[in-house]
Amino acid sequence: MSHEQEAARRRTFAIISHPDAGKTTLTENLLLAGGAIRAAGEVAARGEARRTTSDWMKIERDRGISVSASVMTFEFDGLVFNLLDTPGHEDFSEDTYRTLTAADCAVMVLDAAKGIEPQTLKLFEVCRLRDIPIVTFINKMDREAQDPIALLDEIQDKLQLDTSPLYWPAASGQRFAGMLDLKKQEFCQFERKPGEAPRIGPAMRISGDDDTLIAELDESVFAELSEGAEMATSLLPEFDEEAFLGGHMTPVVFGSALRHFGVAELLRTLHSYAPAPRDQKAEKKGEPITIHASDKPVSGFVFKIQANMDPNHRDRVAFLRLCSGEFKRGMRLKTTAGKQLNIHNPMMFLAQDREIAETAYAGDVIGVPNHGQLRVGDSLSENGDIQFGGIPNFAPELLRRARVKDPMKAKHLRKALESLAEEGVTQLFKPTIGSDMIVGAVGQLQFEVMIERVAAEYNLEVVFEPAPYNVARWMSSDDPKLLEAFLDKNKSYSGTDLDGAPVYLAKNAWDVGYAQEKNPDIRFTATKERML
Repeated sequence: MSHEQEAARRRTFAIISHPDAGKTTLTENLLLAGGAIRAAGEVAARGEARRTTSDWMKIERDRGISVSASVMTFEFDGLVFNLLDTPGHEDFSEDTYRTLTAADCAVMVLDAAKGIEPQTLKLFEVCRLRDIPIVTFINKMDREAQDPIALLDEIQDKLQLDTSPLYWPAASGQRFAGMLDLKKQEFCQFERKPGEAPRIGPAMRISGDDDTLIAELDESVFAELSEGAEMATSLLPEFDEEAFLGGHMTPVVFGSALRHFGVAELLRTLHSYAPAPRDQKAEKKGEPITIHASDKPVSGFVFKIQANMDPNHRDRVAFLRLCSGEFKRGMRLKTTAGKQLNIHNPMMFLAQDREIAETAYAGDVIGVPNHGQLRVGDSLSENGDIQFGGIPNFAPELLRRARVKDPMKAKHLRKALESLAEEGVTQLFKPTIGSDMIVGAVGQLQFEVMIERVAAEYNLEVVFEPAPYNVARWMSSDDPKLLEAFLDKNKSYSGTDLDGAPVYLAKNAWDVGYAQEKNPDIRFTATKERML
């Protein structure tokens, strides 16, 4: 098969949801439906205790939440799916944003009882920012749920997305009987067998005509289904593939991931409608260009760095999303800064299980082992002359001073914090005066993850104390001398980030506003775009 045909078989999608909506369970069940794993909750890692395939970091298993994006590849019905699992916690929305830069499509998982929760609006807005096509999966229908029409109204209202249900549920909770395929007019039956493992694969189907359904369903369930399905087809727009690909309409599937119901139908929806690898905007020698998946030269960008995936080895893996060409093991690729990498052991992932990838194509995500040469946002290509659009850094909402309990180990702590900042877990700022290490994060949970990871991976006890600053803003100016003079005058309120870029560290937003007013030629920004 040519590299163009291989690229056309790829479907790269991310799963986003809020904590507890059942994202990890859905991920597992998609892998089951696609035939990638054999039992939900398993990792085939040398007889380890069974645990969730995608939550591999110790803190994720202990708390039952996903805090780092993982990548899983599986084949289904002639297509190759690359599933990117994203952190479900809003404190890690930056990680989610970066992962979405590598996805061509997203699956939004909602809890049928809760709909769109306030803290997750942020994650879904990130999706809207990128205008990527979204498929909605409304989960936990076998528990008491909100009215489906109300749920779809909420999606339309809060996300400005037209909703087009492909299926319609028959009641919810204890009365949940399955769902009607609105296109084929077939009814997918929900089997309730307490104590038995759910059947893997598509649901049993029966004819969706009234006579069959009246005979099969409880009277009140049938009445609810026929009224709801009629409202859905008359009030809601028909599915329009063009509107979906443009990021304006979402097809909706209902189900229960835990009971493996609706999962095969969701996978079939992705198989039918998810886009092949999309064109990527880039620059070549300063000129804007478009990279097509069918282009021959190999190119891609790093959207995530994960350190210490294997605690026995101090390893760092860069997750590289390929955008064009046929990648072969042993290839040499260059960054735009001119660093050359010989990629001898590229990896494909099934969560923590890795296989050496001999070849990979546009849309694939491969792991590139490296010792710190690669950063989030780096572009790689055969000549090193392609630069992809930026992955942003967002200004942190919380700043803390990091201190190690044993002062003799301050140097080790700096190294550990730099390493985690390079992964994009948190940000690290160094004030101009003094030797403080100021760590910035979006939410408190990131600090807790840092404490546990620094202890587990570097054997250091770190303490986060209140910092003398509460706000960080990046500074830039068209006149370098002006910026230099400002930094010289404000040494106690300035510093640098990990890349050495100047940062204004202020006590509060008012100080930033005042500095901006007094220095109109200096820009104080809450985001910094890292050119890829």
